[in-house]
Amino acid sequence: MLNPAAAARRALPSVDRLLKLDAVDALVSRYGRPLVVATIRAELEKQRTLLEQERFAVNIDDAALVAACTERLRAAVSASLKPVFNLTGTVLHTNLGRAPMPQCAADAVMQAMTRPVNLEFNLRGGERGERDSHVERRLTQLTGAAAALVVNNNAAAVYLTLNTLALKKEVVVSRGELIEIGGAFRIPDIMARAGCRLHEVGTTNRTHAKDYAAAISPRTAAIMKVHASNFAIQGFTAAVPEPELAALAHDHDLPFIIDLGGGALVNLEDYGLPHEPTPREALARGADLVTFSGDKLLGGPQCGLIVGRGDIIAKIKRNPMKRALRVDKMTLAALEAVLRLYANPDRLKHELPTLHWLTRPLADIEAQARRVLPAVRAALGAQVEARIIACASQIGSGSMPLDALPSAGIAFRLPARRRGTAAEMLAADFRALPIPVIGRIKGGAFMLDLRCLDDEAGFIAQLDQLSIGTH
Repeated sequence: MLNPAAAARRALPSVDRLLKLDAVDALVSRYGRPLVVATIRAELEKQRTLLEQERFAVNIDDAALVAACTERLRAAVSASLKPVFNLTGTVLHTNLGRAPMPQCAADAVMQAMTRPVNLEFNLRGGERGERDSHVERRLTQLTGAAAALVVNNNAAAVYLTLNTLALKKEVVVSRGELIEIGGAFRIPDIMARAGCRLHEVGTTNRTHAKDYAAAISPRTAAIMKVHASNFAIQGFTAAVPEPELAALAHDHDLPFIIDLGGGALVNLEDYGLPHEPTPREALARGADLVTFSGDKLLGGPQCGLIVGRGDIIAKIKRNPMKRALRVDKMTLAALEAVLRLYANPDRLKHELPTLHWLTRPLADIEAQARRVLPAVRAALGAQVEARIIACASQIGSGSMPLDALPSAGIAFRLPARRRGTAAEMLAADFRALPIPVIGRIKGGAFMLDLRCLDDEAGFIAQLDQLSIGTH
């Protein structure tokens, strides 16, 4: 006589038998036979494993198996990259894709994706063209540079610049500017990979002109300044003004390079925000080349931009690594569309999502919090305390992280006896919504900063699907 586990295993249907069911035939039509067969086999193997563990209460009827396979298939074909609500309080959140782009950029990308475009074709002359030409003119107009080019991110821009100008030579940089950016990418590591040698000068907090001057030798290829966009040194500090560094570099026939990182193209003070140096300012102070990002303060797609002297840009364009680091037609289409918006600074904060969120009035955010709170309380029930709080938004984790913007949000707490894991549990519940809601945990509470809540109706509509404590 078979033991219960063996009997249950024998009762499991075969793959062929399940494939003959009408419900499974419908799955084959939708997902394709190979994926359905693989899914059925995986589910049957799972059931066998459970039975071997003597968990005899497993429901193994056909309907239950088909339902389990259906869920597996839905998960298998669902997109891994999906929209989320960024309610973390960090507007330019690296892990959430940084800058959201305007509709005009999305439209331009769609056109570039679905139709042939003149990516490297000169329509006027009918010959091969240069892909950077689609954005170079706008970049030179916005920055005052003589020339410009685009690569896939700012780290690549720094790498390509140094690999072109300083291969097997030295680049002089202040020790206080040897920053680490997201993902543990460090300026010294990028320089080493570019084939040049870092020559550190000064100390962490103080660097003087004489330090740079003493470091210059026949091996020196450039002087470089790195904008400390993701940290600040305060107190007893000293740094050499950029015009003085530029003069020193030019006296020795060396290029002066500035890496700005975040890359604001306009004076943010005009919009009531903290000042951030712009490429135009850097070039006016004597920089020969400026590198910066397109997907941070600029508000465009991920890319790295190099602007500056025409002869140096031309030399960088001839570097064979330029092809390896170039951007595709979708990135260029999005970038060109975003750069067009800068032609009208008066409309910029209304049309560029990044600037719109950064300049959103506190009164508007507070009013939204008052509208949203009743719906949140109704969805969560009495077991969760929800209240409006004052909070501070961060401009970006890697761009101006020390500058805070007054904001408003909602804080959640569970009863005291459950607070050990309550905040983490609530965070998981909100992440499990159809459009995941990403907040932050602070002081034992789960918080949602509403500064970037642009789809209030969509946020409220899915709250009835919250399942507190089931994830």
